[in-house]
Amino acid sequence: MNSLLQKAVVTWAWFSAVCLVGAVGTLLLFLLVKGLPAFSVQLIFGDAEPLRALLFQERVFDGLFPAIVGTLLLVFVSVIWAVPVGVATGIYMAEYAGENARNIFDLFYDILAGIPSIVIGLFGFSLAIFLHKHFSDQFYPCFLISTISLAFLVLPYIIRSTQVALQSIPQLTRNTVLALGASKMQNIFHVLLPQSISGIGNGIILAIGRCAEDTAVIMLTGAVATAGVPRSLLSQYEALPFYIFYISAQYTSQEELMTGYAASLILITLCLFLFSLSFLIRKKISYLAFNRL
Repeated sequence: MNSLLQKAVVTWAWFSAVCLVGAVGTLLLFLLVKGLPAFSVQLIFGDAEPLRALLFQERVFDGLFPAIVGTLLLVFVSVIWAVPVGVATGIYMAEYAGENARNIFDLFYDILAGIPSIVIGLFGFSLAIFLHKHFSDQFYPCFLISTISLAFLVLPYIIRSTQVALQSIPQLTRNTVLALGASKMQNIFHVLLPQSISGIGNGIILAIGRCAEDTAVIMLTGAVATAGVPRSLLSQYEALPFYIFYISAQYTSQEELMTGYAASLILITLCLFLFSLSFLIRKKISYLAFNRL
């Protein structure tokens, strides 16, 4: 009976894995079939000269280049806001918070993780209105508001990954450095954090993916169809997720819809690039930390 049950569980696990891989493969194949025919230099740069566009000497009006740059900047700045706060909070939760405080904050972060992105976007939009009304009438939904809203959206991933990575370190490792006379702060920064880089990096990679793909937040906080490359934190901008939503909702011809598929492929490629870069950075930091230890 136990042997039969074990075989059934293994079979179900294999079936689930095959279904998952098949679904992802089917989606990618569909996007390749629909999007590859629309790929061209003109799709990226429009009528602008590619080299001048890459050097920001000529504005691209009818290509995806501003949306690609806007997406990269959006992810980078959002992660810059979220990582220091998320890692610091994770350290507090794992190393300093008492049982009661940890239970309260755990509930708060679980609620934050469960808030729909459209609500976070509405919060950012309301923040822009508040700043416009009480501080400056030149303040509107903009790149800065979008990055702050996305940082709130991904904070739970970074906090949880940091907390779990630190709490999973064996107690013997924790006590060894303290027994040698190191302070708790020295133990955290010289021993615990270097050994937790892999887990923290996983949370950051998840945060990068969420920032790159979210549409609801940026739709309410500053993304528009023809803003161009963002020139300041207070300017509006273009982004690939918003372009895909916009073109799929308002396309007027099959050719326009094909550009939406092509933009989806570019977004997936961009995410793979960011994931690979994050993975390499994480491996490099882990290697340096291991050699340091």
